Amino acid sequence: MRFDFLSRMAASAGELKKVKVLTACAMLGALAVVIGSFTIYVTPQIRIGFSMIPNQIVDLLFGPVTGAVFGGVMDVLKFALKPTGPFFFGFTFDAMLAAFIYGCFFYKRKLTFWRVLLAEGLVAVIVNIGFNTLWLSMLYGKGFFVLLPARALKNIIMWPINSAVFYFLSQMLGRAGIFRPFREEMPADPAGKGEQ
Repeated sequence: MRFDFLSRMAASAGELKKVKVLTACAMLGALAVVIGSFTIYVTPQIRIGFSMIPNQIVDLLFGPVTGAVFGGVMDVLKFALKPTGPFFFGFTFDAMLAAFIYGCFFYKRKLTFWRVLLAEGLVAVIVNIGFNTLWLSMLYGKGFFVLLPARALKNIIMWPINSAVFYFLSQMLGRAGIFRPFREEMPADPAGKGEQ
């Protein structure tokens, strides 16, 4: 198991040397910036956004190392294009950590709904509820436990929604053959699935 993890980390780092991977990341980055402006507000605190989809596709196709680099670069780029407050490296770290977690679960693995649900749950608890709440507390001087209940509720509600959106969209894209040029080493599978 340990060697499988290390080999997947090395393979993901190797993706950064491929021109087609860098090109795909650039296109997915541009797509993330564009669709980031399309957000559905359920309530002022709960919104369904789609800009995380291109990030997760990078994590799925190119793994945790490439995904973490992509997530960090995209966080800085989005801030430079549309600042929504003071720049704080903690949020860049969060983007990189979330990408790393997704990449560990998705890269060269069979993409099942339960795998997506588990990855989304870990990101929600560790990154969104944990670190993100801590950074907001530090930035705005509000108590961590004051911010925690609303943020926890929001993430619990969004957890299955985000999981379902990514899973079903990735299945449709896989069946359409969108992932095939980047997964030639994987077994032929219409949904772009990898090993177990």
